[in-house]
Amino acid sequence: MTTAPVRLPEHLIHPFAPAGRPDPYPAYRWLRANDPVHHDTASGFWLVTGHADCATVLRDPRLSAARGQRERAREDALPPSMLTTDPPDHHRLRAPGALLLGPAAVRSVADVIAADTDALLDRLATTPGRPDAVADIGRPLATAVFARLFGLPDGELTRFETLARAASANLDPMAPPARAALGRTAATALGRYLDAHTVRLTAQGADVPLAALAADTRLTRPEMLGILNLAVVGGWQPLAEFVGNALHSLLPDRAAVRRLAAADDDLARLAVDELLRLEAPIPFTARVATAPVPLTGGTLPAGARVLAVIAAANRDPDVFEDPDTLRLDRHPNPHLAFGGGPHFCLAAQLVRQAGALLLPRLVRRFPALRGPDGPAAWDLTLVPRRLRAYPVDLCPAGEAR
Repeated sequence: MTTAPVRLPEHLIHPFAPAGRPDPYPAYRWLRANDPVHHDTASGFWLVTGHADCATVLRDPRLSAARGQRERAREDALPPSMLTTDPPDHHRLRAPGALLLGPAAVRSVADVIAADTDALLDRLATTPGRPDAVADIGRPLATAVFARLFGLPDGELTRFETLARAASANLDPMAPPARAALGRTAATALGRYLDAHTVRLTAQGADVPLAALAADTRLTRPEMLGILNLAVVGGWQPLAEFVGNALHSLLPDRAAVRRLAAADDDLARLAVDELLRLEAPIPFTARVATAPVPLTGGTLPAGARVLAVIAAANRDPDVFEDPDTLRLDRHPNPHLAFGGGPHFCLAAQLVRQAGALLLPRLVRRFPALRGPDGPAAWDLTLVPRRLRAYPVDLCPAGEAR
């Protein structure tokens, strides 16, 4: 016996439709309450929207990340990396990846990243007109961070940023064919660039995390380059987009702005997690069920193409009190913005640390910082979730700079 597919009510816009992308949360809310394991006939994916079920999807070995990546709208395989493999290969690649993005690597560049952040704010103070939080803060911050990890010379930063932005199409498991083709081309160009750069670093005997990764004999050259490619797409891109997304949630709440300006390191880190919970740059992640998987909200059949909808799980009222409200000191905060299980994002500490360095410094330096009036200009891409632009007033008219 088969049942008719559940459909969204007519008053709700499908979250993947262009008109639904600026605010997908009403649709996610309805799905989570009425059909939390939903077969979406438009995309062919099963959408899992509850927090507990999403956590299961991210951890259960019957949900394959490797097969999930092969379901992307592309004809070629992504480079071998933690993203495209399941255990045990995933574990074999993840351990060397920590040389690039793990705690010790992040600590090794922490002081210079703090100095880079201060220099970025100095430049921002002299930017004419209204600087853009995406182009003038988020991307330069991410590029400065990765320049330190990768040992990039100043003259290469623009090229690196251009390649990194273009390669972001590889994050989207539902990218349309034309965009997926551009992502393939960009990933190939990024791989060639990083390969040549690594050769130069090795010849120079540079002491940076990328050089340590390149020297690790556990990896083949393609595997090492796959980890670098993933670090850029899965680390640079979310950090770059996080800043605009975070300010969009933060700046309307002036009490939260004042509190963040006075925050110590612990509150700053809590604030970053809360802002990631509200607007995660990676709103869902793909898996394929290799066997039937029973969940609280329903059963995923074998062969199901599954999206764990992190953006919906992160606002589940069964887990988060007042889930649509910004609470800078929310604790505990078991959000899934970095995924979960064996594929928990290796760049999580990097994003948290960079965000906790930037945001308090930004609102201390510019306490009157304001965002634009009117609705936000969300990009039509599904992954990453990002703003096309977010112009800010550092010092609105009538207030001293």
